[in-house]
Amino acid sequence: MRANDLQAPAGDQTAAPPSPPAPPGPPRILKKFAYLLSARWVREACQAAFFIYLARVSAATFGEFMLALGLGSIILLVGEFGLNLPLVTQLSRKDRSPGEALSQVSLLKLALLSLALLGVVGFVQWQGYAPALKRLVILLSLGTGLDALANTFFVALQVQGRQDLQGKVKALAAALGFGYGLMALLLGAPPLMVAAFKLIESLANIAGGTALVLRWGLFRLQRPSLTGLGNTMRLGLVFALIEVSAIIYNKANLFFLQKYAGAQGVAQYSVTWQMVDGISSLVSNLLLQSILYPLFVKLWQTDRSRVPQLAQNTARWLLLAALPVMFVLALESDRLIPLVYGSQYQEAVLLQKYLVVTVAFAFLHNLAAFLMISMNRERLLLVFYFAGLVFNLAWCSLAIPRSPLVAAALAMVLTKGLVALCTVSYAQRRLGLFPVGSVKQLGAAVSAGAAIFLLGHNHLPREVAEALALAPLLVLAWYWWRNE
Repeated sequence: MRANDLQAPAGDQTAAPPSPPAPPGPPRILKKFAYLLSARWVREACQAAFFIYLARVSAATFGEFMLALGLGSIILLVGEFGLNLPLVTQLSRKDRSPGEALSQVSLLKLALLSLALLGVVGFVQWQGYAPALKRLVILLSLGTGLDALANTFFVALQVQGRQDLQGKVKALAAALGFGYGLMALLLGAPPLMVAAFKLIESLANIAGGTALVLRWGLFRLQRPSLTGLGNTMRLGLVFALIEVSAIIYNKANLFFLQKYAGAQGVAQYSVTWQMVDGISSLVSNLLLQSILYPLFVKLWQTDRSRVPQLAQNTARWLLLAALPVMFVLALESDRLIPLVYGSQYQEAVLLQKYLVVTVAFAFLHNLAAFLMISMNRERLLLVFYFAGLVFNLAWCSLAIPRSPLVAAALAMVLTKGLVALCTVSYAQRRLGLFPVGSVKQLGAAVSAGAAIFLLGHNHLPREVAEALALAPLLVLAWYWWRNE
């Protein structure tokens, strides 16, 4: 976000004080989203090609990669220590040196990442993994964890409204990393050599992000003070606990699956989770965290009366977007999974029907969570996350040993549903997230679509029945767009 995005235009000095600045409208938000989306599509295309080919080559190796990347995601969150979100606030303040904030956050992340990697070594020893799996987990954890350093500079670019620069760096890094990985797979390289793809991608992100921040003069790095390091660490503590809680309850079922169903079970779950979670993270990371969250923070500080309208418009569009995605993923799972990953993943077809509901949960929860953080209600948010973590670990311990795959899928559905219920309820109470009119319109569109599908699916070709069922939602989207 450029510094002048929220400044009112200059006027007559003798005139009445200008009205509060309006938030950037949909065209400007969509333009910034497009920058990140284009880079994300490059990465998603490269990642999809790599993992689909890997899954077809060996389900067991694919399962091991998913296990290692799941642990790497935890290391990434520990390394970041929740510092990205308060960094947005620090970089938005005029009384704080941006260079000092960037230097402090980078140094803290480097120290935390080093400790986290030592924890990985201890974890794989404790779990008694085979030597080859240990090396694979450590290498992929290192590559994933280094993204914490790159993300520091990407946050700086986001605050300055330079999502275009961030998009270019991430697209290039993805092409380098996954391009190497695909080439290694095609040449029949051993898994450990293939796993170096993530390290290459992360190092390219770090180099590109650092170079842009320095070259474009957006910020100048400064020597951090011990007092500043302590203050920054304290600011990030609550966010660190939030993010660590979230990543653990998102990945815990993988470790239980590895124990009770082996790498094959992890693979069956992961092929569908890759598809479902990829859509959720697309919206959560790009639109909500990278674009709308900095905007919510600035508006809450300058003109919070405008936050409810922006939040309500975002919520209704997110839910409208989630419904057709869930519908298609659920009904077409028997075609999508075999087409993309192969016929050996039949159990994943059923799992996807359970997991699709997490798309709506993730869209709405992440919106509500970023709103709560903007309103300085992160401590209450931590309570919600911790409740979800306790529930998730209890469910995984009791249910997964009895029915590994289905219980693992339900662990995500129930946990995300519980946390979303808490956060969305709070946002609804404070901001009226879902006005009655929008809820009625959505309900009417969903009811009409369901009736059309139930009446037509036994008499019409499958594709025609599904398309007609989506028509009411498309009509509602057109109506909302016309009346924006």
